[in-house]
Amino acid sequence: MRSANAMGIIFANMHDENIPELIARRTMASAPFAGRYRMIDFVLSGMSVAGMQNIGVVVRNNYQSLMDHLGNGREWDLSRKRGGLAIFPPGAQGAGNGSQGRIEALGNVIDYLSFNKEELVVMSDCDIACDLDYAALIKEHSASGADVTVVYEKAPIKDSLLEDNITYVLGQDGYVSEIRVNDYKKGMQNLSMSVYIIERELLLNVLKDAIVRGYESFEKDILARNLTILKVRGYEYTGYRARISDMRSYFDENLRLLEHENLKALFPKERQVYTKVRDEAPVRYAIGSQVTNCIVADGCIIEGEVENSVLFRGVRVGKGVKIKNCVIMQGTVIEPGAQMENVVTDKNVKVCEGVSLRGAKGFPVFVGKGQCVE
Repeated sequence: MRSANAMGIIFANMHDENIPELIARRTMASAPFAGRYRMIDFVLSGMSVAGMQNIGVVVRNNYQSLMDHLGNGREWDLSRKRGGLAIFPPGAQGAGNGSQGRIEALGNVIDYLSFNKEELVVMSDCDIACDLDYAALIKEHSASGADVTVVYEKAPIKDSLLEDNITYVLGQDGYVSEIRVNDYKKGMQNLSMSVYIIERELLLNVLKDAIVRGYESFEKDILARNLTILKVRGYEYTGYRARISDMRSYFDENLRLLEHENLKALFPKERQVYTKVRDEAPVRYAIGSQVTNCIVADGCIIEGEVENSVLFRGVRVGKGVKIKNCVIMQGTVIEPGAQMENVVTDKNVKVCEGVSLRGAKGFPVFVGKGQCVE
């Protein structure tokens, strides 16, 4: 794998407030997705496949689950004697209370940015699962002569994003002429995907100035204030993406992957998505069980009926159980006779014998981590 002249910075906690039900004990980066993956896997795999050998993950709180998942970075080929994966919990670089804005988060790892010698820094959040070709992005940025490249998609602003969005106004030359924070306009917009490329030395300079001035937002306080000085170029992403902006979108985006073309688009053969390896047994289907149009991860034992659902690792479905349109996370046990439709369960939930749980497609029922439903 050719080494890219870029290092990565991943923000693990950005957008946590969008799905408080799932993020009470974890980061957005460690939110489970697509059966056996976490949201950070898509960003981290993309950067690794592009040849980045130094990637830092900046976390604010609730990071134990994420650190357990990432380990030493071996699954992403980032376990190295020099460089590789670095995880920065709050206080690791002298921070007091954990970073809030992107500028404060970057300020906490300013020594890390200064120590490395790559020409470029690629920064990303973890609220979007997509097949972004980081190698092509880096190549186009370098060829364009831009100071900063921002990644966007053409999409309408959903109600769940009205207080958490960045949109760009682009000129005919592809450069950004205006940055709007929490845009409310209807119709298709150039909606930020929270992925940025900037020269490392330039980032250090603007970062030090922003810290002195007490700025918080990279987009509003650095980019938007300096559009007449910095050459900020847009890069349109047109591939498949799953953006998690609330519990309904989390539910919908998981179930969208039951369509083969969507699954194929998110997991292309040319850019694999890696995740933590667990030595689980293959799925065991009992005699009389029925599984239709599902994603079923390893370690599951199925004795009942499951339709149009995503089952994470180690789920147990008892006899006489009927599950439809559900997202069932790792370690959940569903006892005989239970019926579930339009439900999301967090990890290690127990649904007792004969229980019936039914939500609506627009309002799925959510069962928190470790709860027992009697």
